[in-house]
Amino acid sequence: MWNIMKNVFLLLLLLLVSSVSTGQKLSKKEKQILQEVESLHGEALQFLEKVVNMNSGTLNFEGVRETGRVFQQAFNEIGFSTQWIDMPEAVNRAGHLFTEHKGDKGKKLLLIGHLDTVFDKDSPFQKWEQQDTIAYGPGANDMKGGNVVMLYALKALYNRGLLDGAQVIVALHGDEESAGKPITISRRDIIEAAKRSDIALGFETSTGFNYATVARRGSSGWQLEVQGRQAHSSVIFNERVGAGAVFEASRILYQFYDQLSAEELLTFNPGTIAGGTRVEVNDENSTMNAYGKSNIVAQHVVVKGGLRFISEEQKEKARENMRKIVAEHLPHTSATITFTDSYPAMPPTEGNMALLRQLNQLSLDLGQGEVQAFDPGRRGAADISFIAQYVDGLDGLGTMGGGAHAPNEYMDLRTFKALIQRTALFMYRLTR
Repeated sequence: MWNIMKNVFLLLLLLLVSSVSTGQKLSKKEKQILQEVESLHGEALQFLEKVVNMNSGTLNFEGVRETGRVFQQAFNEIGFSTQWIDMPEAVNRAGHLFTEHKGDKGKKLLLIGHLDTVFDKDSPFQKWEQQDTIAYGPGANDMKGGNVVMLYALKALYNRGLLDGAQVIVALHGDEESAGKPITISRRDIIEAAKRSDIALGFETSTGFNYATVARRGSSGWQLEVQGRQAHSSVIFNERVGAGAVFEASRILYQFYDQLSAEELLTFNPGTIAGGTRVEVNDENSTMNAYGKSNIVAQHVVVKGGLRFISEEQKEKARENMRKIVAEHLPHTSATITFTDSYPAMPPTEGNMALLRQLNQLSLDLGQGEVQAFDPGRRGAADISFIAQYVDGLDGLGTMGGGAHAPNEYMDLRTFKALIQRTALFMYRLTR
């Protein structure tokens, strides 16, 4: 299946490059949009600095809600109805901000962002700091910058009276960095919004000014548990004791690598492992403790890992192969593997590629150069993946920068205005 998808992907890329035209001229209204973004540039920067200085680590519920209230007011001011959606106590997350502008013109848009960051309330990295053309700050790039790109693109359209009749939903999750469980609840509202939309645009960090994301890999967790016979190490390998749990775990992990590692866009990582006479697992704080001695054959091993895939078919095929490997036991050992779903895949569909061609043409019209598809093997999972089966979409439309999830996260201010201008015109053309 992936070979077929890959061929389609490469063919459409070829068509994209070969069909580049000299570009149409911008209309009078489009030029007015560019001027409006120009006039709002200082305000957009001030707004971004304000929200970056508000701690909204995923588990700082009040900080997430307060950041949401700032965006909520901003969307109210440009004609959007807004709703804060609380999560049930069991989900243990702050909730989400959903806003909507109702209309019946053109394509119905769903715009996706998130309010939370990876930086907790006690993180030393808390404030915006500008150095020349670089702005450092928690969430400046991932992804409060992207939220502000979408907000001020919409504000430019609103100020020029060009949102009239447009149907736009904005979903700003409060838990993208660590999605609440169960997913059926924490992502229920965006799925319902997608079913009422034609196109989804995600404003996660940009992969470069001249790239957009047409595909993202999904992510899944797995846990391997291995049992052996505890005995004195002097009798390991005999007919009564067998190989022990550590050798069995080693066999399984090596065969995962040997049989599956060559498959394109499939990765599987054993992130943590513990083995010995006794293993204790604490899922809440992601720790494992092991007790054992070198002169005792280990009787228990636990391995926790992740799996990334470009399609549901690839995921299921990998899982089946992993189960088969696990089932081939060394003497006097046993093993089981379990899987947990997290983010689904966003495959590179023809609809996504058609959107990329539209964005590419717009970029050429603006004199900003070609926009190409970014390698999905270099992107992680994101919220747009939850709705990829319902609607065509593009992601990676947010700000340019680097250092995401690190205490030197930054955004490049030189491209900020140009990205808002391109976004505003893209929305305008899609909703005509």
